[in-house]
Amino acid sequence: MLIIDARESESIDRALKKYKKKFEKAGVLRQLRERQTFTKPSVRRRNTVLRAAYIQTLRKEEEG
Repeated sequence: MLIIDARESESIDRALKKYKKKFEKAGVLRQLRERQTFTKPSVRRRNTVLRAAYIQTLRKEEEG
């Protein structure tokens, strides 16, 4: 549960902006999407390795 400290002198827009920022930082939406489908740990690990390899190739091309 997110709690926002909204002062009386503060506008609603500013409080809403604080809420949105806190919501995004907490990663609630990302976690919800992640939980919708189950991916096996081995598949997750394979994806991270492939992503790292791809990034390395991009960096090599950028250098040379």
